[in-house]
Amino acid sequence: MDILQNLREEEVLWKAPWMTPNKVLYRCGSFDWVPLLGIWGVVGYAPLLVLSLLQFAPTNHHGRTEKLHIAMFPWLAYGHTMPFLEVSKFLAQKGHQISYISTPKNISRLSKLPPHLSSNLSFVEFSLPHVHGLPPGVESTSEVPIEKVPYLKRAYDKLRDPLTDFLENSNVNWIIHDFAPYWLPGIAAPLGINLVFFGIFNASSFAFAGPPSALLGDSRQRPGDFTVVPEWIDYPCDNVAFKLYEIVNQQCVDDDVSDSHRIGRLIQGCQFVTMRTCFEFERDAIKLLIKLYQKPVVPVGLLPPLLSLPSNEDNKWETIKSWLDSKGEKSVLYIALGSEVNLSEEYMHQLAFGIEKSNLPFIWVVRNRPVGEGQMNDIILPGYEKRVSKRGLVLRDWAPQLRILAHSSVGGFLTHCGWSSIIEALKYGRALILFSGGISDQGLNARLLHGKKVGLEIERNEVDGSFTSDLVAATIRRVMVEPEGEVFRANAQAMREIFGNEELSNNYLNEFTRFIEEFSPSACHC
Repeated sequence: MDILQNLREEEVLWKAPWMTPNKVLYRCGSFDWVPLLGIWGVVGYAPLLVLSLLQFAPTNHHGRTEKLHIAMFPWLAYGHTMPFLEVSKFLAQKGHQISYISTPKNISRLSKLPPHLSSNLSFVEFSLPHVHGLPPGVESTSEVPIEKVPYLKRAYDKLRDPLTDFLENSNVNWIIHDFAPYWLPGIAAPLGINLVFFGIFNASSFAFAGPPSALLGDSRQRPGDFTVVPEWIDYPCDNVAFKLYEIVNQQCVDDDVSDSHRIGRLIQGCQFVTMRTCFEFERDAIKLLIKLYQKPVVPVGLLPPLLSLPSNEDNKWETIKSWLDSKGEKSVLYIALGSEVNLSEEYMHQLAFGIEKSNLPFIWVVRNRPVGEGQMNDIILPGYEKRVSKRGLVLRDWAPQLRILAHSSVGGFLTHCGWSSIIEALKYGRALILFSGGISDQGLNARLLHGKKVGLEIERNEVDGSFTSDLVAATIRRVMVEPEGEVFRANAQAMREIFGNEELSNNYLNEFTRFIEEFSPSACHC
């Protein structure tokens, strides 16, 4: 209220709804949610969403609320299928008919639906076509080494025919899709189906990638081109760019059709873009994307996961909880490198020694990758677990990460910098030790969070990614216990107001839903 009372006359612009919307109140100081005063009180709205609506996507002014049929089509990775499911459940709660399309194994890994949603949300299974080079039975990135991911993309592209058959016979209004099906606009446009590109990464990563002209062009061909901040970034970004070793890793993932080309084609062909972020965390990057894409960018929010645990996993959690209960508040380091990061034997040993040298209690979740040439069955040194058993707990393959992060004994998280893991950690205000897995958006996330001082990145050789155990130990201790790390601990704790705010998350989901519902059916296909 103090803010409202101190507004100057020139900072307030009054508009009547029947007037031509050639001017929009878009700012109140530096606040993203603008307070509007009226005879019935004060309301707030997200001005950039309004600008998007007025500028690019005419809304339906007749209050049309008929229910829509929306198809969801995620990429074949758990970090993608889960955010798509969360959005699906919210849309189903609003009464829309949702068809969630994926392969049988990916669908079977999803959490069970609440009974009240089963009538509005159905799963559509497509068998993944076989392609030469992809091991039989593989349906997700977690089942193959990184060098096999291109074969998975080729198999995914072969879903085009069954998806076309489904769309031709299902009366779908919208498809919310991932980064991979670059061929989808050519199918949807003739059928009159609108498209939403749902990027599960944050806006800063997409801003680094640039506009469609850059994604589809050849201005960045050498690996070194990706190690500098691109010229179109118009805000301070603390050197958010890749390291050279990360770009080399990325090249292993690209198929004949690069990820950049896939994303560029889909941005051009969709009606609007959404992503897993919010204005409160990265306002400048979202504003830039609206300019770069020349179409609406409507954030879906951070989608912080809810704390839940299936009953058949209670025994494992009870053992972990008992161990955590015996430790002091914020004293435990949690380490997890995701399901797709594959460190060499040397790097794994350096990391293990560094964790040991930190002399802090820890929980380390170790996932063994599929066995292939040059890969190990067991990536933990013989005798290591016994040596650290008095203060370290090594868990194999799976752990209830959200429950561990929520426990009061956990103070820090050594992470591979996957966006989903970062969201889970900052939901509970855990300070971050940033160790980029070197694939996808992870390096950019590490620089972003390092710049925002909610974590500290482990120093590595920029060419080959090498590091020492001493640097690992020093970084862990600085973030977790040393006085100069207080800034990281305090800033991470403050992030709970954004990342752990369920009301804020629901506000974004509501705005996203409203945008789809009110989008004019006569809006042209881009």
